Parts: sequence; C-alpha cells; structure tokens
Amino acid sequence: MATTETTTPERGLIALPESAARVLVAIGAIATIASTFMSWTYTSDFPGDLTYYGSPAGLQVLDIVAGALTLLFALTLWNVRGLGWLNPAGATQPVVLAAASAFAVSWFSAIAIAVDLKGLVALDPGAYLAAVGSLVALLGTLALPKPGDTLKDYVTKPELIPPAAKLTGWAERLVITAATAVALIVFNYGIGVDPDASETFLGYLLLVVFGAWALLTAGLFDRFAQLNARHKGFATSMAFLAAAAFPFVANNEHNSNLGVNILVVATVALGLNIVVGLTGLLDLGYVAFLGVGAYAAALVSGSEFSRFSGVQFPFWAAMLTGMAASLVFGVLIGAPTLRLRGDYLAIVTLGFGEIFRIAVNNLDGTSGPNLTNGPNGISMIPDLDIFGFNFGAEHDILGLATLGRFANYFLLMLLITGIVVVVFNRAADSRIGRSWIAIREDETAATAMGINGFRVKLIAFALGASLAGLAGTVSAHVGYSVNPAPYQFAGSVPPNSAFLLAAVVLGGMGTVNGPILGATLLYLLPEKLSFLKEYELLAFGIALVILMRFRPEGIIANRRRQLEFHESDETPVHIPEQGLPDSTVGVTKAGA
Repeated sequence: MATTETTTPERGLIALPESAARVLVAIGAIATIASTFMSWTYTSDFPGDLTYYGSPAGLQVLDIVAGALTLLFALTLWNVRGLGWLNPAGATQPVVLAAASAFAVSWFSAIAIAVDLKGLVALDPGAYLAAVGSLVALLGTLALPKPGDTLKDYVTKPELIPPAAKLTGWAERLVITAATAVALIVFNYGIGVDPDASETFLGYLLLVVFGAWALLTAGLFDRFAQLNARHKGFATSMAFLAAAAFPFVANNEHNSNLGVNILVVATVALGLNIVVGLTGLLDLGYVAFLGVGAYAAALVSGSEFSRFSGVQFPFWAAMLTGMAASLVFGVLIGAPTLRLRGDYLAIVTLGFGEIFRIAVNNLDGTSGPNLTNGPNGISMIPDLDIFGFNFGAEHDILGLATLGRFANYFLLMLLITGIVVVVFNRAADSRIGRSWIAIREDETAATAMGINGFRVKLIAFALGASLAGLAGTVSAHVGYSVNPAPYQFAGSVPPNSAFLLAAVVLGGMGTVNGPILGATLLYLLPEKLSFLKEYELLAFGIALVILMRFRPEGIIANRRRQLEFHESDETPVHIPEQGLPDSTVGVTKAGA
C-alpha cells in the first residue's frame, strides 16, 4: 500500500484535551446505558411501559444499543485490543455519529414522554440521566480533534484504510453469516413494533439512521461489500435463508402479512426497474400490469364471482395466464407508444394506467360486458393448494413453529421474488441488458451503433409487464379478491404507480437491492407511523425532494449512475463492489 502524508489533525470544536474528551465520551456512554435500567416515567400509559427498574423495554432497549455503540467506538480511540476492526482508520466521525444516535434517542424519548404525558413532571430520574449522559458523550466527541485531510477523505479513498487482517474462507463466511443474522434481528425488531407505538418506531429509525451512518463512515460497509464480492453465491444464499427464517422468527400473522405485501410490491418494483432503471423509460401507468395479472388469475382460479366460475386452473396455469395476459398488454401498449420519448411516453403510459382502471370499473354487465364485476371486483378467490399443501391452513413445522396463512404465502412469494431477481440479473448481464443500458445513456448513439432501439425497448416493456403479472397472481390469492381501487396513479393505499416509481427512485435505479429496500421503506413507514396516514403523499414528496438534493442516485447506488452524479466533485467518490447481485454492467458493444 502506498504511503500517504497525513496532515496534523485540527483541534475540536470544544477546547478540551483529547484525553479528557475521550473520558467524557466513555462516561456519557456508560451513563446512557445505566439509565435504561431505571424508570423513565411513572405511568405505563407511554408505549413500552418504561416504569420498571432493571427491566429495559421499548425506547430503553434502543438506548442501550446506542450507548453500547458509542462506548465501543470510544474505546477504539484508545486502541483497545480486539476493536481495531470497528474503526480501522481511527477516525472521529464514527464516534460523533454513534454519540449522536444515543443523543437523538435519549432526547427524543424525554421530549415524547413530556409531550404525551403533559409535562416534565412525567419524567423519572432515568430519563434525566439518559438525556444528560448522552449530552455529555456528544460534547465529548465535539472536543475530539478533527482528522487531517487524509483521514477526512478515507471513506472516498479506501486505500488509506489499514487492510483488514487476513481471514480464512470459512471465517469470512462466518462474518457474512453473523452480519446477515444481525440484519434479520434489526428488521424483525422494526417490523414487530406495535403500530400504535409510533414513538418507539421513530426512536428505532433514529438509531438505524445514525448507527448505519457511523458504520458507513468507519468503513465497515466497504469491508463487508468486499467480503460479499469474494463470496457472492454464499452471501446471496444467506440473504435468502434469512428472509425465509423471518416468519419463524416473527411468528406473527400480522407481520407475515406485512412481509408478503412488501415482497409483492418489491417484485413489481423490480419489473419496473427494468423499464425505468435499465432502459430509462418513464412509465407512469405500470401498476396496470399488476392489475392485469391479478384479474387474469382471479378469472381462472375458481371464484364463484368470476365470469368463468366453473373454471379453476392449478396455480402454475393461473400464474402463466396472469403473466401471459400482462405480457400481451405490454406488447399491445408498447408497440404503438415506444417510438415516443421522454415526457410524451410518460403521458401515454399514465393514460394507459387510467384507461385500465376505468375499463375494469365499467366491465360490470351494465356499462359494458360482464367480465370484471365492475367496482365490486372478483371476491372469494380460493386459497392455493399446491401438491396437497393448503396455503390457507396452519401447518406445524417439526413442532418448532406454526406457519399461518400469511406465512405460507410469504414463503411462496419469497421463492417467486428469488426467481425474479435471477431473471433481472441474467437479463441485465446479457447482451440485451447492455443494449438497454446503451439506450438509457444515449438512444441516438446506440441506434447509430446498430442497436434496434424499438425492439430493445419493447422487450424491456414486455418483460417488465410479465414480471408484474406474476406478482399479481399471488396478490390476488393473498387478498382473496381484486378490485379496481388500488390500480391508480397515486393514492393512500399501495401499490399504485407513484408508489412503485418512488420505490425504484428511492432505493436506487438499475440495482437489485434498491427497489426491494425502497418498497420495504415506503410500505413499512406509513404502516408503523400511523399519524402519517393522512399525509402519506406529502411525506413521499418531501422524502424524494430531500433524496434528489443529497443523494440523487438513490440509497443503494448503481455504480455508473453514482459516478455520473458525482463526476464534478473535488474528491472522487469510491464505489465499492456490491456483495449481492447488482446490475451495474458497463456499456459495451451490444446489438439486438
């Protein structure tokens, strides 16, 4: 590794000796942890019941984690043996962010208790100790010396980070397994928060945001990405197994219902990602393809309210019917419209989405042919029965857990999502995928190089539509019914076209993990933050504006797009290798 001259660190914002600043951080972190074993309020009316001594709950559990993270990062400044991996560059920024997480959770908790219970009199000594301790830790971090130029830029220049100790193959796989298990625990805690306990979920969000930010600036995400890059197959398998373990860990039908709906939306968002993220076509009516698949499957699945009530296809046949119907509609809509570009294409697809919703609303036998039962939709769709396995019944698994109806559908939808991920990756890495990216970058130049732009875009449109139809077949059975209400451009109930597009943009266009993360966040946040129900679209808009300002490439960035957005920065942005599959192929010679 090349040596780089390091400039002298600057003094901190608060004039204190560095040794005293470190002590303050450690004392503040210990006080924060200790406060969680005390009562924070005198009444159990506040979510989580924070009245007990020696039994942390709710926001106190979150504060323990934040305090422990702060203490661990503080100890790295003393070069404590065994903790060098946590902060390999010895930087102060991760310590500041960890202390900020404890400060945010502690002070938010104290303010929430005072507001909900009408005054500071509702606070017990534990809440005051948490507030003071976290403040002391944060002030201590502000007194730490600022890093010199080299340390300040080490996140964007990973070659400056001391190399990790060489691990054997099995040890690296063990690290991946442990990290995946931690991710499952964090997600399960968040999804398990009671929807009526919005305060607890907000504290959870504060901890996750600041904690993840601290780990990012410490370089741990980069190192984990490098491990994933060396063991892609194993990392993907562990992610799939962790997702499959979710219904067993959660063991709650409500959470399983949330999980299956998130997977449905994520799968549809992946299909839209082919059109928007890879090919660069703005589709504002994509939810219609989900509706086509759902209605097609409902018509042939044995519902007594179906126009073909005597017909009941097996699931594989209903699935193919939904995919074929969506594919046909994708071709029929795409063939005459894909010669348009930009805003014109967006307007036409928006019109198609509205035409679909209005059409199925009027095919009731009165305003039009009797096919979809109009606004009443098609209800009483029977549960799936595959090889004698009834998805509507509870199943005991080796006496260890009982899987309910939604857990059964969650596992089925997880398998389908895995198939869609494989299709997405294979398509993106193929010659046609490179053609999509070339079209996205510059359609005129791609056409001049011999790429048939119309055919390439039509394939993307058809493939994306068929994947949405595949998800629609499962959603029809999960919800017992289909009706026109959800299939609109924007609304308070997902999925809708605006929701799906926001999931792709928020998560990261052109990636696999991005739309899945975006769908998870956008579906879970309104569910857990009940006070946002009436302001969901406003919150989406504000979030997207902030994202476009500070991270236009999305949370999980496609490497090419991130380089494009930051090509004018003074410091080059380091784009780490993604551990999980990611469609970040370059533009090479491609033909179609």
